[in-house]
Amino acid sequence: MDKEKEDVNSHQVEKTEDMEDSMETYARIMAEHKPNPRGPGYIKLYALSGLIFLCSTMNGFDSSLMGSINALPNYTSYFNLPENGNASTGIVFAIFQVGQMSGALFIWMTDWYGRTWHIFFGCLGVCLATIMTSLAPNLPTFIGGRFLLSFFATCAHTAAPLYLVEIAPPAYRGTIAGMYNTFYNVGSVFATSAVYACHKYLAHHDNLDWRIPLWLQLVCPAIVCIFIKFFPESPRWLVAKDRHAEAEAILIKYHANSDTAHPLVQLQMREMVANLDTQHVASWKDLFDLRVLVESRSSRYRLMLNIAFSWFGQFSGNNIISYYLPIMLNGIGIKDTDTKLVLNIVYAVVGWVSSIIGSRLHDVVGRRKMLMATTAGMVACLSIVAGCAAGYTNYGNKTASTVSIVFIFMFGATFACGFTPMQPIYPAEVVSNKMRAKAMGTFKLTAGAAGFLNTFVGPVALSNIGYWFYVFFVFWDVFELGFIYFLFVETKGFTLEELDAIFEAKNPRKASVEAVKARKRLVQETSNAA
Repeated sequence: MDKEKEDVNSHQVEKTEDMEDSMETYARIMAEHKPNPRGPGYIKLYALSGLIFLCSTMNGFDSSLMGSINALPNYTSYFNLPENGNASTGIVFAIFQVGQMSGALFIWMTDWYGRTWHIFFGCLGVCLATIMTSLAPNLPTFIGGRFLLSFFATCAHTAAPLYLVEIAPPAYRGTIAGMYNTFYNVGSVFATSAVYACHKYLAHHDNLDWRIPLWLQLVCPAIVCIFIKFFPESPRWLVAKDRHAEAEAILIKYHANSDTAHPLVQLQMREMVANLDTQHVASWKDLFDLRVLVESRSSRYRLMLNIAFSWFGQFSGNNIISYYLPIMLNGIGIKDTDTKLVLNIVYAVVGWVSSIIGSRLHDVVGRRKMLMATTAGMVACLSIVAGCAAGYTNYGNKTASTVSIVFIFMFGATFACGFTPMQPIYPAEVVSNKMRAKAMGTFKLTAGAAGFLNTFVGPVALSNIGYWFYVFFVFWDVFELGFIYFLFVETKGFTLEELDAIFEAKNPRKASVEAVKARKRLVQETSNAA
C-alpha cells in the first residue's frame, strides 16, 4: 500500500514539474514568438468558428419561438390549447428538455467517429424534425417532432463547443469558444423578430403567422449541414486516432499562420501526445461505461465542477424572467402583444451584446473573477427586483414595478456577460481529454434537468409565493458565489493538457490561482529580458 502511495506521489510530482516546464516554455513562446491573431490562419479559424456558432442559435430560436407563438390565437386554436396553459401546453414546452436529456446520452459517439460527423448528423436531424413540426396536423405529431428536434439539436450543440474548445488556441480559447453561446441570443432575436413580423402582417392568412416561423428553424442547421464536412476535425481527436500528421497540419495552419517551425505547434503536439489514452478505443459499449468520470480524485473534482456550473447556468434566477416579465408588463399597463414582442427583442439584443463583451473579458480578466463579479451583480439586481416587486404587490406602486423591470433587464445583461459565454465552455475546459465527450453529456443531462425543473416549478412558485421567489434566488446566488470562490479552478491561458496537472494538486483551485500568478511573473521576466 505504501509502495502504491509512493508511486502516486511520484507521478504527481512529475506532472507538476512537467507543468512548470510547460508553463515556462509557453510563457517564452508568447513573449517572443506570439502568433499574429490577425494572420491568415487565425482569420480562417474565425470564419470556421463563425459557422459553428450557428449551432448555438437552435436553442435560443426554439425557446423564443415557442414562448412567442404560444401567445398567438391561431396557434392555440389550431391545437386546441387554452391561452392560460394546462398540462398539454406544459408538455409542448417540457418535451424539449426530455429530448435534450435523451440526446445527451449519445454524445460519447463523438469519440467514436469524430466531432464534425456528430455535428452534421445533429443538424440533419434538426432539419428533418423541423419539417415534421411545421407540417404537423395534430398535437401528438407536433410534440413528437419537438422531441426529435431537441434530441438532434442536443447532438449538434453539445459537440460544437467541444469541437471549438479543442481547436481554439489557448490564448484565445475563452474568446473564440466563449462566443459560441452568445449566438443563443442571435437565435432568440431571429425567432422573436420572425414571429413579430408574421403576426403583424400574416395573422389573417390561414395559420401562416406561426407556420412560417416554424419553417425558419431550418435555416441555421441547414447552413451548418452543408459546410461542416469541409472543416478539419479536432486535432485532439486526430491524435487519439493516431493521425498525428493531420493534427499537426491543423495546428500549423490555424494556430501558427502556416509557420511549420513555430514552437507553439511543437509544444501543443508534445502535450497532446503525452496525454494520449492509448489503452482505450471508443465503441458502442461506452454508453454503459462511465468509470472514466469517477476513476480518480481529480476526475471526481472535475465532474463536480462540470455539474455545478451546468446547474448554475440554468438555475441562477435567469429562468424567472421568461415567466414573470409578461405579468409585470401587464401590471404597468403594457398589454399590447406587439409591444411585448418588441420588448422581448430588445431583451435578447441586450443579452447578446453583453455576452459578446463577456466572452472577451473572460480571456482578459479570467474565468473565476468574471464569474464572481457577475454573480455578486446578480445578487444585487435580484435584491432590488424583490424589493420593488414587493412594493408593487403590497402597495400597487407602479414606479416600483417599472424599476423592477429595469433591474430584471440589468440582471439579464449581468448574467449574459458572466455566464452565457462560459455555459458550454467551462464544463468542457475543466475535464480531461478522455472525459470530455461523456462529461459534456453529463453537462447536458444536468442542464436538461434544471430546465425541466424550471418549466414546472417556476410558474407554480411564482403563482404561490410571488416575489419571494426572487428572494430565494438571492440566497441561492450568494451560495453560488461562495462555491465559485472556494472551489472553481481558473482555466484562462492554460492549454487543456496543462490543466491535467492542475487537477492533480491537493487543492486544484489554489494551484490554478498560484499558477496564473507564476505565469504572469514569467511573462514579465521574459519581456524584461527581451
